[in-house]
Amino acid sequence: MLTPLSTRRHFLKVSGISAAVVPFIGLSALPLQSGCTPSNLSIQEVIDKIIAQIPGGKKEQTVDTVKSGTPTDPVTGIVTTFLATVDVIRQAAEKGANLIITHEPTFYNHHDETDWLADDPVYTYKRSLLDEHGIVVWRFHDYWHLHQPDGILHGLLQDLDWQDYLDPNRKSVCVIPPTNLRSLATFFKDRLMLKRTFFIGDPALACTKIGLHPGAMGRDNHVRFLREDIEVLVIGEINEWETVEYVRDAVAAGMNKGLIILGHAMSEEPGMRYAQEWLSQLVPAVPSYHVPALDPFSPV
Repeated sequence: MLTPLSTRRHFLKVSGISAAVVPFIGLSALPLQSGCTPSNLSIQEVIDKIIAQIPGGKKEQTVDTVKSGTPTDPVTGIVTTFLATVDVIRQAAEKGANLIITHEPTFYNHHDETDWLADDPVYTYKRSLLDEHGIVVWRFHDYWHLHQPDGILHGLLQDLDWQDYLDPNRKSVCVIPPTNLRSLATFFKDRLMLKRTFFIGDPALACTKIGLHPGAMGRDNHVRFLREDIEVLVIGEINEWETVEYVRDAVAAGMNKGLIILGHAMSEEPGMRYAQEWLSQLVPAVPSYHVPALDPFSPV
């Protein structure tokens, strides 16, 4: 039976504290956050350590580059997040962390190009905030997906407690105890503490084989997956006139298909929470924190 998470990990997630930061101590023993002391590692050395763990090593063509700051500075602390929003930057500064590792772009486009933002007040404010606090932003997108296992998918499976349901022959397919589509959508909403969840399909549709595509994998990947023997595809986001309408027509045609939409940020944030846990073991001498970017939308 699929039930909402009620474990210590979930409590720490709700509190904004990563379980990996405090693995063996009670909450009453948590230290107050304050400025961090520079370590013996530079920010670039931390980045190099991360890349060295990725199959195939350093890539010439990647969006995973430094977006701000001076990577030769000593690292004082690390914040992982789905996206380096203004609020996340402020929280990193409060923690004394000068490295933000973000999964998605900082400046509103995939390659973080900024020519089009010249004299833009929002860009200027965000850039000034980063400069003021000497914060390096480094993107961890391509490499984290190339990690074995895929860091984003593994983090989601971990939050769902679905690791044992993963099909060993298909990395993105889970075989779960029988449930219906409405209950499954409710499970995701409760388990991931979402403000909103959408689904398409017959609420009573029997579900056992679930495809997981967090983030924005795109129409072609979604449709290719839906042609397989899964009943439900769970995604982050999509253009509403593409996969959404494909599934709606499939349902109208009498096919046993369903779609659950979690939101891009909320589907990939678990993977960046896992990134903090992973980093706490890779560079244990450097304080690390997960700061969620949170859902940008407010339901009415």
